[in-house]
Amino acid sequence: MKLPFIFAKRFVAGEGFSSSLPAAKQLNQARHQLTLDLLGENIHSRTQAEHNVKAYVDVLKGIKQHELLSGISIKLTMLGLDIDVEYCADNLFSIMEYARANDQFVRIDMEGSAYTTLTLDLFKRAHAEYGSQNIGTVIQAMLHRSKEDIAELAGLGADIRLVKGAYKETKKSAYQKMSDIREAFNTYAEILINSTPFPRFGTHDDQLIRGVRSYLADYDIPSSRVEFQMLYGLREQGLTDLNKLGYPTRVYVPFGTDWFPYFSRRLAERKENIWFVISTLFKR
Repeated sequence: MKLPFIFAKRFVAGEGFSSSLPAAKQLNQARHQLTLDLLGENIHSRTQAEHNVKAYVDVLKGIKQHELLSGISIKLTMLGLDIDVEYCADNLFSIMEYARANDQFVRIDMEGSAYTTLTLDLFKRAHAEYGSQNIGTVIQAMLHRSKEDIAELAGLGADIRLVKGAYKETKKSAYQKMSDIREAFNTYAEILINSTPFPRFGTHDDQLIRGVRSYLADYDIPSSRVEFQMLYGLREQGLTDLNKLGYPTRVYVPFGTDWFPYFSRRLAERKENIWFVISTLFKR
């Protein structure tokens, strides 16, 4: 039995683009840019993959129609990565052709570590064709391999969103202690600040936010040189406070009917998220 959407509405703006528009417009009015994220992952049907290509392009069209300050986030497993890599590449490039023609931005999201190599290989192919003005990707600080990935992508001047990482990973592939993840994040943040034009930091962690801000202050780097990003439904006041201090800010706004995996990861991240969801069920 599918859970009712009331459980997820804390973290998901709506089950469709239209129902997410009020939240998107309100966030733009609050001076936050957006990344709209159509939820879903791991499809095994070409019909579904082609449906998703159209859906992503429709989101880009909707952004343009409603004059939203927003890009989109895509998952390659929604474009057929589990079916065939070249088929997935064709689907990705179809979306990118529309994005380039309309001066819009697409970020390839990062999934579990089993997909990291394939994801970055396809990103580098797309980056060579479309450049950082139209495409970016995500690096998860918790993965051991990210040390090499950050160095390579920084060398390309890629548009990188650095996050801690939300997927369950083994000790072999990822740091398990939060102190180690934070140390890696801070190291990679400094590399990105020094080597790329406009790094993005997706985190709700005050220690990491303070670390980035301190580094900028220590080296007299303007606040406008980085972007802080947070997820819809989490720490909006904190992001607004950063914006008032002169930092560009962005909210990841997920929407769609396939919200349960995303919702589950948000609950797993922080115990207070569980209590918030429970408490909202008893409010009118």
